[in-house]
This record gives sequence, structure tokens and C-alpha cells, in this order.
Amino acid sequence: MRLERTRREPEAGMAVRTQLPAPPAWMRWLPALFVAALLLVEPFTPVDWPVSFALITVPLLAAFTQGPLGVAAVTVFAVLFEGVLAGTPCCAGRSVGYLWERHYVASYVCTILVGAIGTVLAAHRTRRERTLADVRFVAEIAQRVLLRPVPHRIGNLLLESLYLSAAAEARIGGDLYEAVPTSYGVRLLIGDVRGKGLLAVETAATLLGAFREAAHDEPDLPSLADRVEVSMGRRAMLLGGGEVGERFVTAVFAEIPTEGHLVRIVNCGHPPPLLIRSDEVSELDRGRSAPPLNLGVLVGEPYSVDVYDFRPGDQLLLYTDGITETRDPHGVFYPLLERLRSWGPLPPRELLEQLHGDLMAYSHNGLQDDIAALTACLLADQPAEPAPPSDGAGGSSGAP
Repeated sequence: MRLERTRREPEAGMAVRTQLPAPPAWMRWLPALFVAALLLVEPFTPVDWPVSFALITVPLLAAFTQGPLGVAAVTVFAVLFEGVLAGTPCCAGRSVGYLWERHYVASYVCTILVGAIGTVLAAHRTRRERTLADVRFVAEIAQRVLLRPVPHRIGNLLLESLYLSAAAEARIGGDLYEAVPTSYGVRLLIGDVRGKGLLAVETAATLLGAFREAAHDEPDLPSLADRVEVSMGRRAMLLGGGEVGERFVTAVFAEIPTEGHLVRIVNCGHPPPLLIRSDEVSELDRGRSAPPLNLGVLVGEPYSVDVYDFRPGDQLLLYTDGITETRDPHGVFYPLLERLRSWGPLPPRELLEQLHGDLMAYSHNGLQDDIAALTACLLADQPAEPAPPSDGAGGSSGAP
């Protein structure tokens, strides 16, 4: 399972290639521990129990963590060490050595063969790990293009985002979010594309592209939702296929004006946002949700805008249903509202970090769906700077 919190790059446009995954420390030391155990057992075994034959397995143990050269070196060591144990008379109470006895020679040959197989396996494993690292690197770049990190602050809003992938090696999926500063205020989007795979990623890219462009042009949220709906429908028709009518997205559009302590919301079949205050946590839902995007043509009703108070210190939490549908080992859904109320008010970063850790603990690291969250906290209005003292008639002239 891959877990990732969206973050800013050290430098704009910089991408760091993913390194090969490091094996656990105990696996790297497993061949040495195995040899040490044999050294402890060998003096106490009868002559007809040549436990040194077990050194045949050492190259295979090394193949789990070492590269081809490392496995070859371990194979040479195992053969030489078998010879040392076989040729030492004092081992297991022997009076003579058995360096070239046929059973020991067969053991040398078998160790070399097993070492050759281990070298091939190590080369194959290393090649697969490099391929996986390259795929993850490309996917991470794609995510940076698709889900750009939101700014930490826009005007008097503090923003943070969270993305968790349920797939172990995935970097991108159908959950999406965006925050765009416009002349109308800060406009937010969170959405969840139906389905998985490349089709969901392509649909998410279409939605985000339409939102980023239309957010600056459309004067209100219904017009913005209509514009995105048209773009989604046009793209679905161009793609064709049997799933045109099913390629839909649940979404929430939010707008926080620069002036005026309020938030406007248009909900398109998505889980309702949460308003977090110092004394309460409430759902922003008046039962007027529109159909998901790309299904609105089936209803033809205009979008409804819900307006709520949004005072300094308030925090808006937008999230996908992967959060509320997270289950514990007994199949009980994650109680998001109860958790938020028990934590009390937290700054945006701490809130998402707490949510991240709690989701992983609740599901025992067993998420079944991707998760995205976006939070915006309204800061207190900045006080006006005092005017400098004037030298007018009302002030002291300083003349004698």
C-alpha cells in the first residue's frame, strides 16, 4: 500500500528519480546469520551429519537482497567455506578431513549450480525493481501535473491537501482536488471519478483542465458547473465506447469570496463538505444536491447554490467518500464526524496529518479506496496599519 501526502517540491519543476526499494535489514543479514548458526551447530553434530551441506542454500538467501555480483561472491564464499569445514579434522570429532570425499565434492558442485541460479534470479529481481522504480517515477511526474500541490496560503486562507492511494504502487487515480484564486474569490473543487485505471485518470484530467480554465471566466458557481459539465460531456463523446453514459464524476464546487464572511457551495452528488468551528462540526447539506457531472443532462435542472456563514477561524473540509467508506476489520465504516468532534479545532496541516494517521490505524493499513481531502481555514482579518502622524495645524509645530 502506498501512502502519500501531497507536498511541495524543493524547486519548481524538479523531479527526483525513485530509488530502488531497500530490503529490510534482517533480510540483508540473513545469509550471515545462517552461516553463524551453522558454525554453532557443526561442532556438536555426529560425523554422519555434515550440516555444512546446508551452505548450498546461502546463495539463494543472498538472491533476495543482493545483486548478481553479490550473489556470485556469496557463492564463492560458500564453496570455500564448505571446503574448510570438510578439510578440518577437528570438526565433529573427525580425525581426518574429507576435503575431496565424493559427497563433499558433490556438495561443491551443487552449491555452484545453486549459486548460478541465484545469480540469474538476482539479476531478474534487480531488473524488475528498476522497472518498478521507473514506473513509479513516471507516475509521480504525472501526478504532479494532474494534482498540482495547492498553495499553502491564498490571501487570508490557509490551504492543505491530502492524497492517499489504496494501491500499493499507484501514484494517481480518480480522486482529484484543486484550488484556484480568481477575481471572484478562491474557488475550490473536490471530485471522485467513477471507476479505476487509465480511464478514470483521463476523466480526472479533463475535469481539472476544464475547472482551471473556467474558474477565471464564469461569474458564479452554477455557470462554472455548467461549463465543466459541457466539457465532460464533449470529452466523453469524443472518447466513445460503451461507457459514455457511465463516465461520471461526483464533485463539490466551493467559492470563498475575498470580501464577505461566507462560502458558496454547489454539490454534484458528492459527500457534503464539513464546517469545523471551535464549538461544533457540521455538514453543509440542505438536500439540494445536483446529479454527478456528465449525468446532469438526464435531469436538466439548474444547479442550486447553498450559502453558509464562514467566519474567521472557521475551516472547510472537502473530502472524497474513500474516507467515510474506510472500514475497520469488523466492517464498520469510519466515523468521520465523531472523530473530528473528539479532536477539537486543529490547524489545516495538523488536521490532515491526524486524519491520515487515524485512517491508517482504523483500517489496520488496509485502505480499499483512494482518498483525497482539501481543507481551507479563514484567518482573522488583518488590522489596518495606523496612519503616520501628520504635521498639520492640529499638531505641535515645534517653533519657539
